[in-house]
Amino acid sequence: MTADSAQSLARLAAERVDHRFKGLPPDADGLTVAELAGQRRNLFTGGFATPVLALSAERLEHNLKLMETYAARHGLAFAPHGKTSMAPQLFQRQIEHGAWGITLAVPHQVRVARAFGTRRVFLANELVDEAALRWIAAELDADPDFELVCYVDSVRGVELMDAALRGATRPVDVVVELAAGEGARTGVRTEAECTAVADAVAGTRTLRLVGVAGYEGEVPKADTERVTAWLRRLVALAADFDEAGRFSGLEEIVVSAGGSAWFDTVAEVFAEIPELSLPVLKLLRSGAYVSHDDGHYRKLTPFNRVPEEGALEPAFRLWTQVVSRPSAEQAFVNAGKRDAAYDLDLPFAQVIRRDGAERPATGVSVTALSDQHAWLATTPEADLEVGDWVGLGLSHPCTSFDKWQLIPVAEADGTVVDYVRTFF
Repeated sequence: MTADSAQSLARLAAERVDHRFKGLPPDADGLTVAELAGQRRNLFTGGFATPVLALSAERLEHNLKLMETYAARHGLAFAPHGKTSMAPQLFQRQIEHGAWGITLAVPHQVRVARAFGTRRVFLANELVDEAALRWIAAELDADPDFELVCYVDSVRGVELMDAALRGATRPVDVVVELAAGEGARTGVRTEAECTAVADAVAGTRTLRLVGVAGYEGEVPKADTERVTAWLRRLVALAADFDEAGRFSGLEEIVVSAGGSAWFDTVAEVFAEIPELSLPVLKLLRSGAYVSHDDGHYRKLTPFNRVPEEGALEPAFRLWTQVVSRPSAEQAFVNAGKRDAAYDLDLPFAQVIRRDGAERPATGVSVTALSDQHAWLATTPEADLEVGDWVGLGLSHPCTSFDKWQLIPVAEADGTVVDYVRTFF
């Protein structure tokens, strides 16, 4: 950790707890985050108010170690996507667990990362905002240790970037984004167009072409065969650019891909990258692993295909309380759309706590969400009363993190050992 990073994170620990932060004990108002963490309160008996989102300390550490080991085993550099958590404390832990840097999507996210000392950023979007480009140029000029790599995916985008960056001391490193196919999201559709974009970059003094990249998660009707074919196109594009001498003067060539659904295929294809004129930085960018989940990512994680490599563990649980039990078939808890991710799946009722005892939420399921209520359907075997705590599993880490500004990190026995601050 750099001195700047340490000082910035220390400022987070010095922040005062107050009404801004959902679920925290009302009697903690005025304490610093560090002071509250030092009290090691229990999530269930220490005054926390429902609803409250918690991260499992053990599962979080497990996931960090697992992806560190996976990337190292397959010879991959790792730049996890920070838009998942937007939590500088987690960025720092990811870097401490071997990450090359942090992937981000928009200028605001880069500003957050830089405010907390992140030295390497992979910006997985073409950036054409003049004000943001000038700010990035100033950051690069002011800090020789700051490295940023940015997508380009159009000649027009290159022209706009060049115009905004005129007068900058250091060029901005860019990679040509190869689209995942017709009808996919962003990126250059054909290799001929990629060449035109690369030619446009070569015609500037403000940009420097350092590689190629893309996102295989956008491959239409993605399966192993289609994803493999697209990744091989990406590798071939890098080789063609190298043969044409487009990377002369660099120390390494960047080839980057990798979301949370196909990183096993990325590892396999990147292992096939032929020897080029320079070393290749094989950069993986998966982000959802840090907390994983109980729904969407639990179903699509590549570790389901390669169980011998390990398994991620869902680290989130949203603790709610039964506030209404109007009938034998229905109950309501006090968390809804304002508190729980629901864009991919509804939450999952997992456990019930009563009088300090925890048991499976047998016969309980979430059927709908209102703004501040979850609708529960209950079968005759459900043992559920007003006042019970219900622990919900969540689907989609990105929209779980962004609903909570300060998230308790709790050990298995409920002891809260830390608090994670998010910036969305």
